[in-house]
Amino acid sequence: MKNVFTILVLIFTTTVLSQGTGSIIGKLTDKELNDEPLPFANVLIKGTTIGTTSDFDGLYEIANLEPGVYTVQYSYLGYETVEIPDVEVVADKVTTINVPMSASQGFALDEVVITTSARKDSEIALLLEQKNAVVLQEAISAEALTLKGIDDAAGAVAQISGISKQQGSSNVYVRGLGDRYQNTTMNGLSLPSNDVNKKNIDLNLFSSSIIENVAVSKAYNSDFYGDFAAGNVNIDSKEYTGDGYLSFSLGSGINSNAIGEDFLQSEGTSFFGFYNRYNNNPFAVILSHGIDPESMSAPININGSIEGGYSINLNDESRLSFFGTASFGNGYEFLQGPARDFTNVLKFDFPNTAEYAYKTTTTALGNIVYKINNENKIKYSSLFINSAKDAVSFFGVDGQGFNRDGITSDNGFFVSNIQFNQDMIFVNQLTGQHRFNEKWKLDWGTGYNKVFSDEPDRKRITLENYQFALDNDPNTNPVFFTNTAFENQRFFQNIEDEEFNSFINLSNQLSEKTVLKFGYNGRTKERNFKSIRYGYRIFDRTTPVTDVNNFDDFFTIENSSLAGVEGALYEIRNLNPINNDIGAVNRPGLPDNTYTGNLDIHAGYLMAELSLSDKFLIVPGIRAESVSQQIQYDVINLPPSDPGFRNVYENIFLPSLNMRYKLNEDANLRFAFSNTVSFPEFKEVAPFVYEGVTQRFGGNPDLFGGKNGDGVNFSKIYNFDLKYEWFMERGEILSIAAFGKLIKDPVNRVIAADATGTQRLFRTGNQAEVIGLEVEARKNLITNAEEKTTLSLGLNAAYTRTNQDLRNIEAGEANTFGTTFDRSSDELQGASPFIINADLNYSPVFENYSPKATLVFSYFSDRISALGAGSLGNIVEKAVPTLNFIWKNPIGEHFEANLSASNLLDPDITLLRENTGNGDVVIREYNLGINVGITLKYKF
Repeated sequence: MKNVFTILVLIFTTTVLSQGTGSIIGKLTDKELNDEPLPFANVLIKGTTIGTTSDFDGLYEIANLEPGVYTVQYSYLGYETVEIPDVEVVADKVTTINVPMSASQGFALDEVVITTSARKDSEIALLLEQKNAVVLQEAISAEALTLKGIDDAAGAVAQISGISKQQGSSNVYVRGLGDRYQNTTMNGLSLPSNDVNKKNIDLNLFSSSIIENVAVSKAYNSDFYGDFAAGNVNIDSKEYTGDGYLSFSLGSGINSNAIGEDFLQSEGTSFFGFYNRYNNNPFAVILSHGIDPESMSAPININGSIEGGYSINLNDESRLSFFGTASFGNGYEFLQGPARDFTNVLKFDFPNTAEYAYKTTTTALGNIVYKINNENKIKYSSLFINSAKDAVSFFGVDGQGFNRDGITSDNGFFVSNIQFNQDMIFVNQLTGQHRFNEKWKLDWGTGYNKVFSDEPDRKRITLENYQFALDNDPNTNPVFFTNTAFENQRFFQNIEDEEFNSFINLSNQLSEKTVLKFGYNGRTKERNFKSIRYGYRIFDRTTPVTDVNNFDDFFTIENSSLAGVEGALYEIRNLNPINNDIGAVNRPGLPDNTYTGNLDIHAGYLMAELSLSDKFLIVPGIRAESVSQQIQYDVINLPPSDPGFRNVYENIFLPSLNMRYKLNEDANLRFAFSNTVSFPEFKEVAPFVYEGVTQRFGGNPDLFGGKNGDGVNFSKIYNFDLKYEWFMERGEILSIAAFGKLIKDPVNRVIAADATGTQRLFRTGNQAEVIGLEVEARKNLITNAEEKTTLSLGLNAAYTRTNQDLRNIEAGEANTFGTTFDRSSDELQGASPFIINADLNYSPVFENYSPKATLVFSYFSDRISALGAGSLGNIVEKAVPTLNFIWKNPIGEHFEANLSASNLLDPDITLLRENTGNGDVVIREYNLGINVGITLKYKF
């Protein structure tokens, strides 16, 4: 019945239409006083009663204007009235008019600056929106992305207070809370994850060319999904409504670590990040394709894009608009440094590793916007992303690797790991808005997401006595490590996600001071996961490996027992044979790990915006949400007592309250309270263990009620926010916020205190407390004679204190997995006590030449990556500072030559295992190198 209801809702939402209005904003200045801001001047749409007054900073806004052409009047007691004719207001755009006024001097129209831009890609419009918003929200616009040279959504959110990005990865932390506590949407509709190990999509995949703005809501509102703790990141995709244009860009660059290296890549992968053997049986791939990596061309980064838009005015009210963009970019990284596997003892020790990483991202976005009339508009968006990483890694390259469980020797341990990961994402959305009359409005949206996430043919070869490969003595050679038949292996993993989602938002202006909002949103999602591995069982562990750069000569069909000849060197084994007659030797097998997860969420909400006075606004809300989640799994090494499935069904009611008090025209005081929840993700519950070379990660089905299903299914979260914000001069803000969270039954990643050292998720205690303070400031330091900012500074910082109690969990009747702690409390996993983001922008104007130079700095302090169990310490990610430089250099009206230099400080990226008994042990360390590049752009 629930699926039928979802389908009916999706069908209904696709039949609804909508519209958009425009706004006029700007700044009034006093020519009598050296262009100081002119407050309390009147701004009126001629021939109507629609108008406003400028604030203390001379800023004004007339919102919700119907599209059309207007005459705007500006008046002030004792000053000449200024009248600006032929001002065009465009739907979903903001028209900026900055007007100088005088008591005695005459007025010339050429003194007025009029520009039109999309409301959501204008920085000043977003600040005005933030100033007047009824809930806590911060956004960064396309204008700011360009100004600061930000290339993607991950870099955008990292500019917002209390948010940090993990250098060298896609992890984003909001107020110290990581991936599992966040949500990501595009145009208000949920986005899929591209990674089995994550809840949210990688924000690095969203290039700035497809972004209109990125908004982060750190306080809950009832129209969000109830699974909310740290924040909701929403990306508004770019659309176009102006005259036609077409632009091209082409760029190149280098990485300081990679340049000069002889780069390697996996066999069978393409330059553009695609793999063409998915339709082939993995066993056939093993028989027909080798292990050794291939040489690549010189490691020179390239990027290119094409972008264009066009609008057709069908009549006075109707318009059809098109926008499209496609881009490709790649990057080379060469990583060196130690890697260690410390479980309850030092298991593997590689003093030096070498990784050749090649990354590509291909993005395409298309939008069609049909404005039927002034009351109706619909928008179709289609997004495609292909993200790939090819990594050829060698552990123990100096011959000094160590293996505690060596067979012929503990020394000279070496691992070659060659893997390719590809994520293809398809997002299709149909959204709209509708205005029935002056009171009733409707927003709606429906979407379909499809994800293919693959790791095809990971090749892992393990040797002992690798030092003999470096001694130039043909009589001494390494040998294969043969503890099990799967120490030398080929591994294939496939994930498919499919999701339908929708929302309906209705609002009714009951009176001048009361707005009622209510609606529905829901999602239906299915994930299918499977993996299979094949092992090379070496018959004689003393067989010499005479050429460590040519394993293909050893792993031939002729050398295998499949050929049926005497003297075979190896056989191929699988873990899950098709049947006993066929067997597990030299035959294709079935996946050895599978799981299927289903998620259904249906929710309704009710909110009211109540203006108790001209200054005081409260927004109470309530959300009723039904959550059904099932997962069925069949994985290796699972205790036989585990049932192989978990089912959860919960009906939850979540209240929220947002309050805003206007201290004056330029300052607000805000308060927010909410009750939210956090449900485990599929990957956190499925007990499949992903085995890296030095770390292993697995899920825990006990997160869903324990083995018997009568325990806790989700975490209850209570959120508190208090914020003061002062909107100073144009584009300036100062804000201070305090926040607190109480998380019941929190979930943390814990390292097992056993020989495997597997990291799993556990409900580690009764509750966790989070309290913090955020400060944000944007200041124009120098402005020119035209009131344009020449030098500006942005700074935000956050302090977060976390504490949680810890408890022992026993494996047995109640739980499949267990863990213990030697302490009663600790910090929350993933939380950085200190986060700092800053940017300095210099934008001079030399007649027709207007370059922009920006320095962007970010820093996060030490944070726990995984809690240590037993008496062993935590894995800690050490503090990382980052400094980037961007120079935007427009040359003439159509051409740009832009320079970028990122990761200028090139800090060490370090993971540390604390309190091992032998002190702190570095388990991974490397630096990413400095990236320098230039991009040329031409716009027709």
